[in-house]
Amino acid sequence: MKIEDAYNTWSATYDSDQNRTRDLDEQVAREELHELCCGSILELGCGTGKNTGLLTEIGHRVLSWDFSRGMIDKAKARIPSPKVTFQVADITKPWQADDHTFDLVVCDLVLEHIENLDFIFSEAARVLTAGGRFFICELHPQRQNSGTQARFQHANGTTHITAFVHNVSSFIDEAEAQGLSLCRVKEWWHEDDEGKPPRLISFLFQKPT
Repeated sequence: MKIEDAYNTWSATYDSDQNRTRDLDEQVAREELHELCCGSILELGCGTGKNTGLLTEIGHRVLSWDFSRGMIDKAKARIPSPKVTFQVADITKPWQADDHTFDLVVCDLVLEHIENLDFIFSEAARVLTAGGRFFICELHPQRQNSGTQARFQHANGTTHITAFVHNVSSFIDEAEAQGLSLCRVKEWWHEDDEGKPPRLISFLFQKPT
């Protein structure tokens, strides 16, 4: 099943399914971003809007993209804020956004589905304002290498969604190639993850002023 089709199908139960990774990601985003104050924010892969509400709290204007129409429809119903514009978009193609437009670009649980990171980092660097930040939170490569990947259950069984493993150094190297400096990197565990590899890893990069 194509990634887009998988998420369109999953959108019907995404918020109600038991999902420790989804829940932890929401906690991480709030912990890492809640103190920021931004004029404009670009959210890559908003899904059903689990982090979009937070972004409306820290930003005056939010543009939220996802390539799944099903996910976007759920997000619109969940976050009826005039601050947010939801759009269906494929972030592997040229972004429909002007240069130096956003103070913050946010990308959560998306890049595991993107084979090549260079284009994403290039576009993020392009649309960020001077001093703007790029926040990423992804499934930890250690967890991926142990066999974990995005998946969901449905009436016909379990669908595993196509995923690619990106090492920690890959994120840092791609950021450096675009002139983005690393402000912070952190590993995260769900409360049920005792004795296991970290579930998530987050990065905060910044564009020079």
